[in-house]
Amino acid sequence: QLQFVESGGGLVKSGGSLRLSCAASGFDLDYNAVGWFRQAPGKEREGVLCISHSGESTNYVDSVKGRFTISRDNAKNTVYLQMNSLKPEDTAVYYCAAQYLYCSGYGGPGGMNYWGNGTLVTVSS
Repeated sequence: QLQFVESGGGLVKSGGSLRLSCAASGFDLDYNAVGWFRQAPGKEREGVLCISHSGESTNYVDSVKGRFTISRDNAKNTVYLQMNSLKPEDTAVYYCAAQYLYCSGYGGPGGMNYWGNGTLVTVSS
């Protein structure tokens, strides 16, 4: 089955950090851009950060600038999301998905592939 497996979520206090992992299962990441998305209760799924096949990152949410960083390790077939200075409004299920080569300009979930089941991040105040 071709999909991502997300991990690393949990409960953390405001101001804390988490590192999420997104491991590709059944396919190679080499020619894929990978995006991290999140969906909070009652809200639509939104793009957070994306990394192109060549390592260029795109930020879709102003509120995470300077706090979240995306990276990839093609040898491990894994993409990471380092989240620092977490806030309660970052609480959501975090997902990753891929598309060919480059990140989209708008950050929506349409056209993305290999969705996993997500990992829950809960930030307490």
